[in-house]
Amino acid sequence: MESRLLAFISMLVIMTVCETVWAKRARSLDRLMRWPGNLGIAMLGTVVVRLIFPVTAAGVALLAQTNGIGLFNALMLSPVISIPLSLLLLDMTIYGQHRLFHSVPLLWRIHRMHHTDLDIDVSTGLRFHPVELLLSMLIKFAAIIALGAPPLAVLIFEIGLNACSLFNHANVRLPEKLDNFLRTVIVTPDMHRVHHSTLPSETNSNYGFGLSWWDKAFGTYVPQPKLGHTGMIIGLDNYREPEVVRLDHMLVNPFRP
Repeated sequence: MESRLLAFISMLVIMTVCETVWAKRARSLDRLMRWPGNLGIAMLGTVVVRLIFPVTAAGVALLAQTNGIGLFNALMLSPVISIPLSLLLLDMTIYGQHRLFHSVPLLWRIHRMHHTDLDIDVSTGLRFHPVELLLSMLIKFAAIIALGAPPLAVLIFEIGLNACSLFNHANVRLPEKLDNFLRTVIVTPDMHRVHHSTLPSETNSNYGFGLSWWDKAFGTYVPQPKLGHTGMIIGLDNYREPEVVRLDHMLVNPFRP
């Protein structure tokens, strides 16, 4: 828990500084308007998840390992093989989950709150409805148990997933050559920003959080937004009022028409 928290705080601070110094886009709303809601929903979601699921994802992996449950435990694979395979397959699971939340209407109602942010920056990487976090934990638990993923792999994955979410939502300007190099392996801010466009063809693309390979392999990769990164509009067409950044509006969004 301490390692996850330390990694989270470190990444949040680093990306906040980077997007302050090397911002890609001008803000439409001040941080003081948006960050209380985004940080508030993150803290609330964390509390809800811990109340509903006292055991962590790594704890579930330890239980599965102790009881010999899951594919890798049944095969008694060496950690040299099972750890990288677990990281790869868990990341693919998150890609599939994200795509599912865009495809199923009921799940989209829960997930769309993430897309109603009127700007995109590091705080958007924390903006997930508590119900979505609960469903995401259930999906991760199921994948961990089915795979028999080693606890160390799950811990590394959880830390990496949080770090990637903060990194790829950041409003940071990377040199084009560096961005092109990084996105051969990982999702960059420019790549993920496309996903937050108001254009449906772009909203329904670039689902990856960690590795960029899945979008390219499954045909959901869009390299650049049609209107460019400074000209594109962030959010959803039906949610443009400034109130959408408030915590109360974020919580009730799934229940709105």
